[in-house]
Amino acid sequence: MLWPATSVHTFGMQFAIDVACCDRSGVVVAVHTLAPGRMTRPRPRARLVIEAEAGSFAHWGLVVGSCVSIAS
Repeated sequence: MLWPATSVHTFGMQFAIDVACCDRSGVVVAVHTLAPGRMTRPRPRARLVIEAEAGSFAHWGLVVGSCVSIAS
């Protein structure tokens, strides 16, 4: 999890990742699978970004409109 963040990049990475941009309430506003050497467009409504191994979000059913919660 990256906070605060409105976008991310994969420059220097060797593998693809799933990226979810979430608003301050934890609602997913954008989901991408990002190949190495790429960058997401900034999402003005986003306040945090969640990253995971490529394919994880499809497996978890995480889509735009999902609500995530972060527990410590």
